Amino acid sequence: MTTGTFSPLRYRAFLLILLGSLFSHFGNAIQSVGAAWQLTIMGQPADIIALVQSATNLPIMLLALPAGAWADMFDKRLVMLIAQTAMVALSVLLALLAFADITPPALLIGLTALLACGVACFNPALAASIGGIVPRAQLAAAIALNILAFNIARSLGPAIGGGIVAIGGAKAAFAVNALSYLLVIVILLRWRTALPAPGTRRPLLVVIGEGFRFALGSPAIRTVLLRAISFTLAGSAAWALMPLVATQMLGKGSMTFGLLLGALGLGAVIGAATSTWFRQRFSSEAIIRGAGLIYGAVCVCVALGVGLVPTLALLVLGGAGWVQALSGFAVAGQMWAPAALIGRITAMVSSLTFGGIALGSWLWGHFATAHGVASALLASGVLMIILPLIGLIWPMPRHEGAQPT
Repeated sequence: MTTGTFSPLRYRAFLLILLGSLFSHFGNAIQSVGAAWQLTIMGQPADIIALVQSATNLPIMLLALPAGAWADMFDKRLVMLIAQTAMVALSVLLALLAFADITPPALLIGLTALLACGVACFNPALAASIGGIVPRAQLAAAIALNILAFNIARSLGPAIGGGIVAIGGAKAAFAVNALSYLLVIVILLRWRTALPAPGTRRPLLVVIGEGFRFALGSPAIRTVLLRAISFTLAGSAAWALMPLVATQMLGKGSMTFGLLLGALGLGAVIGAATSTWFRQRFSSEAIIRGAGLIYGAVCVCVALGVGLVPTLALLVLGGAGWVQALSGFAVAGQMWAPAALIGRITAMVSSLTFGGIALGSWLWGHFATAHGVASALLASGVLMIILPLIGLIWPMPRHEGAQPT
C-alpha cells in the first residue's frame, strides 16, 4: 500500500478529523490576534499584551498529562465534542462582551486561558484517534498531515486574523473563532468511525502514573522525550526573539516582523509536507540530526546580520528544519506507544515540547537582555550545531518496525 504524504486522506474518517483540526487551529490563531489587538487599542503595556501568548500556551503544557489520560480513559470523540462545545460557549461569550465593549484585560486574558484549556483537552484526543482510523503503515504519514494542518493554521491564521481585525475589529475575530468551533462540532457529529473502547475506569492519578511508568521503563520513549526537550530548549531563541530581530537587528517595523514570521511559517509548512518523504528514506536519527544542524546554521547566519532578503530565505530553511524535528518527535512517540497508552505518551511528548519552547524562550530572552539579540541567536545556533552529539549516546529510536509492548 502506498504511504505517500497525502495517502491517509483516502480514509474519510481521517479526512474529517483533519478538517476539524485545521478549523480548530485556525480559530485559535484568529482569537489570539483579536485578543492581542483589543489590548493594543486599549493602550495596554507590552507585558500585558504579551500575556496573550502565555495564556495561549501555558494551559496546553500544564494540562497535557491529564488530557492525555482522559483521551485514554474515555471515548475520544466525546472528549473532543465536550472540549469544542465548551470552547464555542466561551468564544460566544467573548464575542458578546466585545460587542458590548466590556473587555477588561483580566477578562480577555482569562477567557483566552480557558479557551487554551479546551485546546489542551482536544489535541491529545484527536492525536490519539489517528491510530484507530488508519492502518499502521499509514500512521506516520497521518501524524505528519496533522502536524501540517497545525502549521498551516499557525502560518496563515495570524494573517487571516489580522485581515478580520482590520475589517471588523477584534469583536469580528472573536465571532469568526466561535464559527470555526461550530464547524468542528458539525464535523465530529458526522464522524461515525468506531474507535477502540476505553479501558476500565480508574482514578485519574493512577492512569497518569501508569503512563509515567511506561515512559520511564521504555528506552525508546525516554530518548524521544529527552531529545524533544533538549531540541526546543536550545532552539527556541529565534521564535522568541523574532520581534527584536526585526526592530533591533534589521531596523524595521511591524511589516518586516510579519514577513519574518511568514518565512518561518512557510518553512514549517514545507517541513511538515515533506516529512513523510524524508522518513521513507532516512532514519529518525539522521532526520533529527540534519534538522538540528540546518536550523543551527540558520540561526548563526541570521545572527551575523546578512540583510533582510537573505534572512527571509534562511528562515524558510530554518522553519522547515524545525518542523522536521518536531514532526519526528511526535511520530516516534506515537509509533512506540502501545494503543492503550497512546494518549498519555502523545501528551508527554507535547508537554515537553511546549515546555521546552516556553522555558527556552524565557531563558533566551534573559540572555538577549544581558548580551544582545545577535549574541543570543549566535549562542543558540552554536548549541544546536553541537546538540546532535547527544545522538551518539542516545540515538533516536528507528521508525521502521517499531514494536511497542
